[in-house]
Amino acid sequence: MAYTDNSSSRTPLIPNFLYNTASLSSSTIISNNTLSQPCDESIVKKPFLVAAPKESSRKIEMFSPAYYGACTFGGVMSCGLTHMAVTPLDLVKCNMQIDPAKYKSISSGFGVLLKEQGARGFFRGWVPTLLGYSAQGACKYGFYEYFKKYYTDLAGPENAAKYKTLIFLAGSASAEVIADVALCPFEAVKVRVQTQPGFARGLSDGLPKFVRAEGAAGLYKGIVPLWGRQIPYTMMKFASFETIVEQLYKNVIPTPKDQCSKSTQLGVSFAGGYLAGILCAIVSHPADNLVSFLNNAKGATVGDAVNKLGVMGLCTRGLPIRIVMIGTLTGAQWGIYDSFKVFVGLPTTGGAAPPAPVK
Repeated sequence: MAYTDNSSSRTPLIPNFLYNTASLSSSTIISNNTLSQPCDESIVKKPFLVAAPKESSRKIEMFSPAYYGACTFGGVMSCGLTHMAVTPLDLVKCNMQIDPAKYKSISSGFGVLLKEQGARGFFRGWVPTLLGYSAQGACKYGFYEYFKKYYTDLAGPENAAKYKTLIFLAGSASAEVIADVALCPFEAVKVRVQTQPGFARGLSDGLPKFVRAEGAAGLYKGIVPLWGRQIPYTMMKFASFETIVEQLYKNVIPTPKDQCSKSTQLGVSFAGGYLAGILCAIVSHPADNLVSFLNNAKGATVGDAVNKLGVMGLCTRGLPIRIVMIGTLTGAQWGIYDSFKVFVGLPTTGGAAPPAPVK
């Protein structure tokens, strides 16, 4: 049976984006079942031997939709995974805030939980934690990068260099307003699950039970104190991180950032994040106590929280464990976020201050 060459009608088995025919020379093409020698390119209809694929040199363009998409996905991983990992600390912290007579300290709090609920009880509420903070992280980091660029362009080169800290603050505050709308329903269910044993096993049964008890609007009962906690926290987190990283490269690291290894840059990101996290915990702690109190008690008000806990209690109750938790959390978040950016070919966050424009 005679062989018929149907190559012109075949669908190629190798996707087009994996090869570049421009890289082939006429001396390396096999065509029409003949091992080629140097030949006239005009008689070559269509090569089907391709050059070995090379590593793609394509990079994500800064401030393109792909860039913001990468930052958004990095935020999902950095916030969702880290908050889920520290669920035991968060669980003890919330219960110390709600019932300080029973949960007197970190060590005794873990002891009470272990005795009453076993080791599995340490991760009660991990599903709403993972989903809620993944959604929050996506909005927090993605919109921060967007608003930072937007406000920088709005200010112009000279003012952007002069007022860069204000741009960091404005960008992070704008992003967090949106991020908390995504987080609030999950946070409401999480606190109820963690501080009321027997209320629900997790999100799947806790969410409908919460809605039946307080209505869908009840999921957003804590949005104002959540903004009160998270907006100052995020403003401190991003602005202080950017400032700390800039100072580390300026005064501690002897090599300019663009000449440092990726591992050094990621180490700076973690250190800057941890130090920023300590400041975040102190600034946002009173509002964190309010969020826990309001989500735990049906019909409670801010005045009720102040009367019961006192101003000093709002500022200090559960603060040491929150410093440990938030410092570690924030350092890990910046480490994961910048690691993902490096993985996709983007620069790490922060660094030297932009040069002042030439007048």
